[in-house]
Formats: sequence, structure tokens, C-alpha cells
Amino acid sequence: MQRLSPSVVLSLAALLISGFVLVTGAVAKPAVNTIGSPGLAIKGYDVVAYFDQGGPRAGSAKHTVKHAGVRWQFSSAANKAKFEQNPARYMPAYGGYCAYGVAQGYLVKIEPDAWAIRNGKLYLNYSRNVQRTWSKSPDAYIQKANVRWPKLISSR
Repeated sequence: MQRLSPSVVLSLAALLISGFVLVTGAVAKPAVNTIGSPGLAIKGYDVVAYFDQGGPRAGSAKHTVKHAGVRWQFSSAANKAKFEQNPARYMPAYGGYCAYGVAQGYLVKIEPDAWAIRNGKLYLNYSRNVQRTWSKSPDAYIQKANVRWPKLISSR
């Protein structure tokens, strides 16, 4: 088996974060959390609202975009347009899986009201209790999750 150069590995990691895994030229399943809502990202919540309205807002089927292989819903046409203009800005870390769970080596569901924005990135958690634990050492959990994320998503 041929080894990949560090620059190729970094390029593949960037693709993982944006929601895709490249495997021998084919695109694998999207790396977006649809647990509890098949085909619908993060239970249908509006990712733009976390940034612009200060918290979770349920999205609407009237304002839907397909991105990274799944549907994203928004609470308004304006939020939908913002996402379409710059999806990378609003995409949650680890495809919207629980940031604490990823740090522990698991892909688990989230509750939309268990969240934080750090350094311009949205992090979601399993529950408010888990979010409180995660918030005690977020940088350490982010470091662990960044290491575990590529392996977790490639094993899907």
C-alpha cells in the first residue's frame, strides 16, 4: 500500500471537515449528523440562527437547501441566503455531531439547545449536562475531537 504525503493527508482532512470523504476517487456518505431526522441536518435547526439570532431556531421546510448530501432548514429566507452564500462559515464542527462525543470517540446525537460558538465555529452537544462538562475544557476536547474525527467519519 502506498503512503500518502503529509500535504495529501491535510487536504483529505480539509475535505472531511467540509462534509465529504474521498475514497479512491469516489465520494462517500456525507459527514453530517442526521440522527433522529434522516436526510435532514441537525434535526432541522437553522445553523445561521446560532450566529445571527443568538441561539437555536427551528428551521422550516419552506426554507430548505441541499448541501453536503443532506437538507438544511432555515427559519427565514434571509438565513437560507446567508448559508447559500457561505456554507463553510455556518457548518457546525464535526458535521453537527456532539463535540464531546467526538472527543470521546463516538458519533452521537445532539440537542439543539446544547451549543457553543468558539473561535467562529458552532459546536453542538448531546445534552445541556454534556455541554456543561464540555465547556469546562473546550480547547482540550476540541483537540481530542480534531484527532478522532477523521477516523470516526471514515469508519461510517
